[in-house]
Amino acid sequence: MAVYTVHGPASYYGTDVRTGLDQLVFVRDGFYFWAFVASILWLIWHRLWLALFGYIALMIVAEIAMSAAGVGSGARFFVMGVVALLVGLEAGSLRRWKLSRRKWRQLDIVVADSEEAAERRFFERWNAKTARDGNRGNASSPPPLPRASLTQSESVIGLFPEPGASR
Repeated sequence: MAVYTVHGPASYYGTDVRTGLDQLVFVRDGFYFWAFVASILWLIWHRLWLALFGYIALMIVAEIAMSAAGVGSGARFFVMGVVALLVGLEAGSLRRWKLSRRKWRQLDIVVADSEEAAERRFFERWNAKTARDGNRGNASSPPPLPRASLTQSESVIGLFPEPGASR
């Protein structure tokens, strides 16, 4: 099961859900294989221009530094592979960073097997909330995020003792 974050433009809160369906973006959290294999093409495909320029600058600086240090080709390949692995691991975060720079808001977090299932789950929760609020069609706020709640009577989890207790 993958975790998806749902993003919409800042103006999305006051609009009708049915008119803005094409504006929502679902970003999967996890490893992106194509970002690992073809980093430059993946960054261009997703229009992550700042990340692309940073990636190219990092590659050029790393190559110049390794050439000046007299590093062998095996070590160069290893360094480039590590950078490509980092791009593959952080590709979802790069997409979320781009959306936040464009003033988009994270509307929800959805756990599902595929992007289509995540869309279904998101809109089921969205429609249930709007029906509960009595605003059929006018979504003024996103569905609430699940949060863990601790009461005062519960003990502290972990290695730390409870405040005021004897050792």
